[in-house]
Amino acid sequence: MVHQFLIEPGRWTLEGSWLERENLPVAVKGKILIAWSRDDWFTMVMKLLFPDSSLDEISLQYRGRLTGGERQYTFLLQHSLLGRVEGEGWIAPESIIQRYWALGDRQRRTGFETLHRIGEESYHLSSGIMSGHYLTSAMEATLHRQDA
Repeated sequence: MVHQFLIEPGRWTLEGSWLERENLPVAVKGKILIAWSRDDWFTMVMKLLFPDSSLDEISLQYRGRLTGGERQYTFLLQHSLLGRVEGEGWIAPESIIQRYWALGDRQRRTGFETLHRIGEESYHLSSGIMSGHYLTSAMEATLHRQDA
């Protein structure tokens, strides 16, 4: 079984929980679109919605390059909470791990995502955002491919 998330173009849905310090978890739903250009650049657009909460939606727009056969990549990200972001990713046999950091951010905010493959067209996502040494928010969700 090989990775389909990120490695192939596609549409995905996301459903899970969003957690913030000192608050109860809230439901999160989302959509993800992944596209590839001919020169090995990918674009990933993610929108997170909080249907039962007053939280504002979160949007993320990634652009990165992954050359065939490579297991490591870098990306730029425009994050509606963090602003301009840079990051790196690793493709492991069973998971995709990403780490990123906000540029020019006085709060020293960083983030991480781990996408663990649970089936040919589904992944479990664990992610978090940190400010300095403290975890400020986290998300756990399941992703399902929509256009297989």
